[in-house]
Amino acid sequence: MARKIQPVEKCDCEVIHEETVNQVREKMPEEETLYDLAEIFKVFGDSTRIKILWALDEAEMCVCDIAVLLNMTQSAISHQLRVLKQANLVKNRKEGKVVYYSLVDEHVRQIFDQGLIHINE
Repeated sequence: MARKIQPVEKCDCEVIHEETVNQVREKMPEEETLYDLAEIFKVFGDSTRIKILWALDEAEMCVCDIAVLLNMTQSAISHQLRVLKQANLVKNRKEGKVVYYSLVDEHVRQIFDQGLIHINE
C-alpha cells in the first residue's frame, strides 16, 4: 500500500516558547535510553520478525513449527529468532531435544497489539 507523502506544516514565525521547550527537555529520557528504544523499533521493522512475533503471540512454538508455518528454512527462522532474543523480545526453553520459543513477557504482546490497533484505526 503506497502512501502519499504529505507536506509538513510549519510555523511562519520564529517565536520560541521557552517554557514549553524547557518542560519537555526536563522530561526527555537520556540519549542512551532513546537509542535503545530506536533499536527495539528497528527489530519490529522486519516483516519476517513481525510474523514470528505474531505466531508466538498465539502459541509457544519450536523452530521447526515456525519454519513450516512461514514456509521458510529453519536456518532463516533461527537467525531471526536470534535477533529477537538479543532484543529481549523472545525467550526459549528446552524440553528434551526440542527448543520452544515464546514472547518474553506481556509488554511485547502489548507493543504488538498497540501497533495493530493503530494501523487498523
